[in-house]
Amino acid sequence: MIRNLGAVLTRGWSPKDVLCSYLARASGPNRGKDNSTHFGDIEKTGVIACISMLGTLVPVMAGMALAGKLQKRRLVTMTYVGDGATSTGEFHEGLNFAAVFQAPFVLVIENNQWAYSTPVERQTLVKDLAVKAAAYGIPYAVGDGNDVGEVYSLTKKFVEEAREGGGPRVIEFKTMRMRGHAQHDDAGYVPKKTFEEWAKRDPIDRCEKLLEPSAKEKADIEARIEHEVSEAERFALSGEYPAGEEAVKGVFADDSLTAYTKWWNA
Repeated sequence: MIRNLGAVLTRGWSPKDVLCSYLARASGPNRGKDNSTHFGDIEKTGVIACISMLGTLVPVMAGMALAGKLQKRRLVTMTYVGDGATSTGEFHEGLNFAAVFQAPFVLVIENNQWAYSTPVERQTLVKDLAVKAAAYGIPYAVGDGNDVGEVYSLTKKFVEEAREGGGPRVIEFKTMRMRGHAQHDDAGYVPKKTFEEWAKRDPIDRCEKLLEPSAKEKADIEARIEHEVSEAERFALSGEYPAGEEAVKGVFADDSLTAYTKWWNA
């Protein structure tokens, strides 16, 4: 998902890739054709290029999981949706598809309480969004999205179960979007008390307390991050824009179809 940059970085993309994409540089993953994070490389990182319409990736990744199962690979696919996406048709169609074919697919619902300016209670009557998976016979769980340890352990458990032939799994992690939907949104519709309560459960602070780094360890980590991001910024700003003739490359079925065909036949 376009918002889950951490997962993309973990899979092998770098800050340079991200910034070059945002600045539409030729050295970016999409060679300057897109200035967001709609990029992927199925061979290099196993990341499928995301789709902005949240919910649409559910049937896409369920299909990729089924493809891997037919090839007898022990892979598991995963994607993320927000609370609003659980009300879309693609969400339900994709889950039913995954259930019927017992695809090794794990779906993470990030319940951040607001689908843009619509609170969860205005779009559904269920208390836990993950319970919708039960309608398709899919095991599900609900966890604390602000607890890094719980997110890791619960996700790992479901991935292992899916990999061993258990079929699809759905996890709902309850969290809170602490800013607006985008830069143009001041989140004025959210009660200030809500922000105050969730601020007490800040996931970064909780993770830091869990790890208990020394002052030196923390300083070293922050310095390393600052250096990597600064280097990526300089690299991206100095990069060239793509040549005009590049505009038609990789747009139609040539490059992309070749990459998927190669992956399928591997």
